[in-house]
Amino acid sequence: MTVAADADAAAANADARPCLTVVRPGLFATIQDLGRFGYQELGMPVAGALDPLALRLANALAGNPPGTAGLEIALLGPVLRVDAGSVRVAAAGPLAMTLERPGQAPEVLAPHRSHTLRRGDLLRLGAVEGAAVACLAVAGGFALEPVLGSLSTYVRAGVGPLGGRPLADGDRLPLGRGEAPAGPDVELPQPPDYGTGPLRVVLGPQEDRFTEAAVATFLSAPYRVGKEADRMGLRLEGPALEHRGTADIPSDGLVTGSVQVPGSGQPILLLNDHQTAGGYAKIATVISADLPRAGRLRPGDALSFRAVAVEEAEAIRRRQEQAIAAWIQAIRPARPAGGIDLEALYAENLISGTVDIVNGGSDLPLA
Repeated sequence: MTVAADADAAAANADARPCLTVVRPGLFATIQDLGRFGYQELGMPVAGALDPLALRLANALAGNPPGTAGLEIALLGPVLRVDAGSVRVAAAGPLAMTLERPGQAPEVLAPHRSHTLRRGDLLRLGAVEGAAVACLAVAGGFALEPVLGSLSTYVRAGVGPLGGRPLADGDRLPLGRGEAPAGPDVELPQPPDYGTGPLRVVLGPQEDRFTEAAVATFLSAPYRVGKEADRMGLRLEGPALEHRGTADIPSDGLVTGSVQVPGSGQPILLLNDHQTAGGYAKIATVISADLPRAGRLRPGDALSFRAVAVEEAEAIRRRQEQAIAAWIQAIRPARPAGGIDLEALYAENLISGTVDIVNGGSDLPLA
């Protein structure tokens, strides 16, 4: 066989692999897992899903390990064609989805549950409403080569799958499975609760570079996400924070959630694609349990901050992990759209007692 024939055969085999084909790329969809760890000392950001909670829940619904790479969808999602026998997908986050199947009327699909699609189906991922991003997981993940141990995409340096770029027309995303797993589709009984109120922070590491009035303002004043907002960070608009002296410090390490304050006095909340070192004083760091909330913020969104101690931050994270485990444990077979699942209905404890009206309405247990 000639070299040209070998190349043609390899191309044919690649085309035959089960995949999702990108019919339309959307505005900004990238492949992300939970991050690329261990390389920040070399200047490589962690990257990874802005909303790791959504990725973990989507993976649980798809039957994957929590760190399996999925699609992170910002603003408006892509249109994907199923070029596989079947595939199971699951979205977490406020994502509009529509299934188009030949010969049938379009069907609206709900997030926070899995859906089994067939060859030739078109999955239209629409607007993300109420958050910056949503996540889509596929059962078995994507059969792509990791870069430095991760499938996260860092667009600024072109690192990751697909050459480190967002989805483009005609991309073929090879699937880890040729068929959807056996068994019914599943759902979360209710969407996850991200919490409300101020983002919680641990003050420092350069709290002493700010006046007492600046720290008090930071912890009491409302801020708003400005127009300059992306995966690297969010420029906040609100009362300026006064430094003791200059804003500059000898460059030191940064982490996701660091709140830098340059000379303008306007805070910058750093997200997953942040640089690994910087020379502006940092007034505080958002605690890890609140990073999913921070990653969901959009331009124009309002936010504020509240200080907690390190020990409280650790306790909050432990409680969050317990809640995530409970949500995953509560995943159940999905009820049919527009219908009643009698088996699920019979399995519910619908009646726990009766009311004795004659004797003043006291509860009488059935057993």
